[in-house]
Amino acid sequence: MTAVSLENLVAQQKNLQSILDNMLEGIIAHDTDRRILFFNRAAEKITGYCREEVLGRDCHLVFGSPFCGKKCSFCNRPMERLDHHSYTLNICTRSGDLRRIEMSVTGMYDDEGAFVGVLAAFRDLTEILSLQLRLGELTSFSGIVGKDRKMIEVYDQIRNLSATDYPVHITGETGTGKELVAAAVHNESARAGGPFVPVNCGALPEGLLESELFGHVKGAFSGAIRDKKGRFELADGGTLFLDEVAELPRHMQVKLLRVLQSGSFERVGGEKTITTDVRIISATNRNLKRLMEREEFREDLYYRLNVVPVRIPALRERKNDIPLLAAFFLGQAAEHGRKAARIRSQAVSMMMDYGWPGNVRELQNAIHFALVKSRGLDIEADHLPFEIRQNPCTPSKPGPRPLLTPETVASAIARAGGNRSQAAKLLGVGRATLYRFLEKKL
Repeated sequence: MTAVSLENLVAQQKNLQSILDNMLEGIIAHDTDRRILFFNRAAEKITGYCREEVLGRDCHLVFGSPFCGKKCSFCNRPMERLDHHSYTLNICTRSGDLRRIEMSVTGMYDDEGAFVGVLAAFRDLTEILSLQLRLGELTSFSGIVGKDRKMIEVYDQIRNLSATDYPVHITGETGTGKELVAAAVHNESARAGGPFVPVNCGALPEGLLESELFGHVKGAFSGAIRDKKGRFELADGGTLFLDEVAELPRHMQVKLLRVLQSGSFERVGGEKTITTDVRIISATNRNLKRLMEREEFREDLYYRLNVVPVRIPALRERKNDIPLLAAFFLGQAAEHGRKAARIRSQAVSMMMDYGWPGNVRELQNAIHFALVKSRGLDIEADHLPFEIRQNPCTPSKPGPRPLLTPETVASAIARAGGNRSQAAKLLGVGRATLYRFLEKKL
């Protein structure tokens, strides 16, 4: 099909451009050579690019990179057809601002059914997401569950990181969800369509670690019966997540530093230099700076990895998320065939008072334990693991009324499942006292 006939197909109605220009969604259409044929007014507003400077040009060239990032279907292979796809991604406008958009892409076909191009509609979600973050209305973000203020700060960091390719170092106790945060950083970035390759540096034997990271050639050592790609090669174009990076032995720290500096390496036993395009995200539950000061971790590698630090709060620091997380794990269990169950208020109170040394992972295990013990019925306090039950809520004692603070009130209301009368009992005050406190704070 000629370019002229394709353009006629896109604009077969005289007033089509006028109609599309009055839509709130951005509309972009291009042919199978990525040549842009249509760009409406909303697309101009969202991206900052004028129609005159994009029409007739390669979609990848005009925006400086694929508009859809790694989710682009026209990067590496000729397309014979394109089914409908919807996804969210972050784009940089012409002025360098970060915008989060929801994209809906579908193929265009001529009268004979031949695939001739792509029509994409997109809308700007940036202000909606920002407002939800400010108001604390988000209960989850990019696969992470939580709406505590400290988690909102983590969400903000993840969003800010999506516009950059800097190395990220995540710290947090065991069970806080470091890999979830690493995956969220990847999924919110322009590399989202590329591979996310995790490797636990502490779980691999020292003798195999170099081969796992960099690969090996056939005959490099006993058992190397074929060439094998390492994690760096597998992560090309995407993100490599180095979990428990503090466990790397010194000689591997040197090799890793060289790769970070040059972007190249050789497989074990190989002579060919391999170059990869990889973003590094590392994580540890140990104090990497202290290890560096004790000369157990290289200082130069520390500063290479710790460009943007992200700290995940422990569960005891965001206890208001416990009912939300518990409900999430119950929902997961129901999706896998378990009978839907609820958690009684006394059980919620016990969970809120517990210290959770194993963090979110321990909470998930506790919910699974309680589901088994309750046989799918509502979860009572007696169904919780022993270590949680041995730290019961203590009833209020007569005497001076406790000082009400926003933190204690919010915690009590969460423990009471939103019931203010029950929250007042947990706080040891009358309902009127609690209501007066809440009115002053509103």
